[in-house]
Amino acid sequence: MTVTTDLVPYEDALASYDPVMGLEVHVELGTRTKMFCGCSTELGAEPNSQTCPTCLGMPGALPVMNAVGVESAIKIGLALHCDIAEWCRFARKNYFYPDMPKNFQTSQYDEPIAFNGYLDVQLEDGEIFRVDIERAHMEEDTGKSTHVGGATGRIHGASHSLLDYNRAGIPLIEIVTKPIVGAGERAPEVAKAYVAELRELIRALGVSEARMEMGQMRCDVNLSLRPNGTEKFGTRSETKNVNSLRSVERAVRFEVMRHAAVLSSGGTIVQETRHFHEEDGSTTSGRVKEEAEDYRYFPEPDLVPVAPAREWVEELRAGLPELPRVRRNRLREEWGVTEHDMQSILNAGAVDLIVATIDAGADSGSARKWWMGELARSANESGVALDELAITPQQVARVTALVADGSLNDKLARQVIEGVLAGEGDPDTVVEKRGLKIVSDEGALGAAVDEAIAGNAGIADKIRGGKVAAVGALVGAVMKATRGQADAARVKELILEKLGVTEG
Repeated sequence: MTVTTDLVPYEDALASYDPVMGLEVHVELGTRTKMFCGCSTELGAEPNSQTCPTCLGMPGALPVMNAVGVESAIKIGLALHCDIAEWCRFARKNYFYPDMPKNFQTSQYDEPIAFNGYLDVQLEDGEIFRVDIERAHMEEDTGKSTHVGGATGRIHGASHSLLDYNRAGIPLIEIVTKPIVGAGERAPEVAKAYVAELRELIRALGVSEARMEMGQMRCDVNLSLRPNGTEKFGTRSETKNVNSLRSVERAVRFEVMRHAAVLSSGGTIVQETRHFHEEDGSTTSGRVKEEAEDYRYFPEPDLVPVAPAREWVEELRAGLPELPRVRRNRLREEWGVTEHDMQSILNAGAVDLIVATIDAGADSGSARKWWMGELARSANESGVALDELAITPQQVARVTALVADGSLNDKLARQVIEGVLAGEGDPDTVVEKRGLKIVSDEGALGAAVDEAIAGNAGIADKIRGGKVAAVGALVGAVMKATRGQADAARVKELILEKLGVTEG
């Protein structure tokens, strides 16, 4: 859709106003069962086939807490440098919406399991920006509504709605930042970098795949503007369920320009939720935002409080994996690459692929070369992520091994990768089927060199006369005759030997 909202150019908005952000990220945990019942969380099942009286809110059905969900929440809190509550409990967040079968959401209100933490994020120029964390709390997801018959896929204008409660009750962790101030013109970049770093951390912990395109991780972007030089925060808007890193950045930028336009014209910002539109990066009004008291929170009477033993918390702390930024710095030093190069590798989603390729036997330079070169180009042309390509790190490592032992040169290796991506088999099978191995038989190579010299007598005479640079033409002739399947360096050596010329 095209939105005709008046906007102030971004640079002009920043000349007058200071952005203040708050980011609320919801992460679906990768547990086998739901947060308060034994229903499966597996994706792709028939609608409403993974439900029971508890997650459908039937009278008399009682919830039971998922221990893995609690453990995952504690791990996330520890990784975010949070304090872990010695005692906390769930609450009922009351509101009516069709995808809420109980008419309330089991969540945490004033007693979250983790609070008062931070996450350091690295911007593209290497600057470290600290984002303070207010809280991380446990809750359950809602069902999924599909609005049918309208032009926009939203409830307005739809003829009817379909409800799938398979998702209702899936464990969520909501991570809420404190107000993010001081980002200035880099606010969109900070927001994107924070969500990206948080996603890497969640994946490193193994508590969720955090695939934003699948709804496993989504961000609500709160934004307000205050006149430069003032302390009081402005009225905020909340752009809901933004589901990609690029969209988080675009949502912040758009809201800065929209807020500035409203304020500059003497208008008033309405505290509301807003919808983000991928097609043009705009937002449109949703509904007036409720305050906490509108939800009528009260303690959940059917669940016991959560009181994690300190010994258990310290066990979980000791078992945390190497955190992403620490790991990246270590790998950057091991690989001998610059901050800029490491950021490019991270942006391409290639870090784990390169590590796996090295673990499979490749050297770091070759692994980086193929993933960030030929394979990145293929992914870009196909419109898929690197890790969605039909090639494994082990197969890439095998290609590098064939290059290293002289069986392939780079040109042939690219053809092998092309064959693997096309589904022709593993690298050795592609080499065999396409006949791509380098001609290493000295007799056959010598014959090809003799033919090139005989067919280019004038060039051969120039080389004998001291113009060694002309040897490139003869090398090219041999490579053409062997369909690129000769070792160019060895071809050059043979040509100079046969012409009785010493290089240099």
